[in-house]
This record gives sequence, C-alpha cells and structure tokens, in this order.
Amino acid sequence: MSPVNYVYLAALLFTIGAAGVLIRRNAIVVFMCIELMLNAANLTLVAFSRMHGNLDGQIMAFFVMVVAAAEVVVGLAIIVMLYRSRHSASVDDANLMKL
Repeated sequence: MSPVNYVYLAALLFTIGAAGVLIRRNAIVVFMCIELMLNAANLTLVAFSRMHGNLDGQIMAFFVMVVAAAEVVVGLAIIVMLYRSRHSASVDDANLMKL
C-alpha cells in the first residue's frame, strides 16, 4: 500500500472523530472521538515517517500516545466526578461544576 492510502484513512478517521466531538453530548463518547482523532494523527505521522525512511514521525507518534494516556487518566477522573455529582455524563452539565 502506498502512504497516500494511509493518509486517506487517517483523514477519514479524523473526520469521524471531529464529527463525533461536534455532534455527541455524552462525555465518554466525546472522549473516545478525541482519542480517534489522536490516532488518526499518529497514523499520518507514521505513514510520512515510513515514506521518508526515518524514525522521526514514529518517535513523535510515541510521544503523542504518552500524552494521550495522561489525558485519559485526567479526563476520566473528571468524567467520574461529574457523574458522581450530577448522575449524568452529559457535556452540557459540565459548566455546572463551577464553584
């Protein structure tokens, strides 16, 4: 497969993730769509890295995965606290967490 096919796949995945972030109201689904967008960016980085024959894109993709793992930990903690206090995981209720 050529790298162009991977770029098309990454663009499709990123578009699905962006649509999910814009359309959905459940915090868990929005969170999963953000992760889908990060995976699309990783796929693009690895495809261009392979096309140019160096490891820079793969190293960058590894760091993106590390940041995404930290984001999951913090984001899920916020979602759990939101659910415990409001009994809902809706993004619309997130502004009610202000003091």
